[in-house]
Amino acid sequence: MENVLVDKKDKVAIMTLNRPKCLNAMNDGLVEDFHAALTQLEQDETVRVIILTGAGRAFCAGGDLNYLEGLTDDLARQNFIRRVGQMTSHLKNCAKPVIAMVNGVTAGAGVNLMLACDIVCSSENAKFIQSFVNVGLIPDCGGMYLLKKTVGLQKAKELMFTADVISAQEAEKLQMVMHVYTQEDLVIETEKLANKIANGAPLAIRYMKKMLNKSYHNLEEFLDEEVLVQAFCLSTHDCKEGIQAFKEKRVPQFIGK
Repeated sequence: MENVLVDKKDKVAIMTLNRPKCLNAMNDGLVEDFHAALTQLEQDETVRVIILTGAGRAFCAGGDLNYLEGLTDDLARQNFIRRVGQMTSHLKNCAKPVIAMVNGVTAGAGVNLMLACDIVCSSENAKFIQSFVNVGLIPDCGGMYLLKKTVGLQKAKELMFTADVISAQEAEKLQMVMHVYTQEDLVIETEKLANKIANGAPLAIRYMKKMLNKSYHNLEEFLDEEVLVQAFCLSTHDCKEGIQAFKEKRVPQFIGK
């Protein structure tokens, strides 16, 4: 997969979008390599946390406009946009936590791909723009759904209607980004966070992500599912290990079973 690189470090894997000459803009090759790489890491039992980042000076500049211009019929356009949208659902439905490590320019669908991750760490130099209106498009990659849930309806409208560029610091205030670091510290701090999560109980974290992402009709429906999931967790090796480690005042060694 030349468009997406994968590097594993113990329990953490780094997925790097790898089209730096065009700021990691999305074409069919990058989209398909993204799905293949994420599927591979989902199935790898040695990987507990995934970091998503970009090569060069950008995280992702959104859709590759040259590629989009070449889609000359509606069916081809629909198929590509569908696969782009599936990147968002793939991240959301991935059983493992995904941390976006935003190293630079982030525009259009790149912002929305970032919002689909579980946690976002950003360089202080990063810039964010919902640039779709500048080229006569609506936000794709699930952007209107994700940004509205993150910043609220009216702010989402403003950012998308105006295509204003915002800084990493403003993105942090809007809760689009959880942590802002210097360019020098970004990788160190993001990997530190990833390793902390990777040393947690994998099954518990998997169910946390699934339930937090799910929409429930009411509290009672949620509590019914909580009963089932918590009862299962209480039966696992990891729960027994966690309780024993707590009693023995030591660090638990979770194995995901």
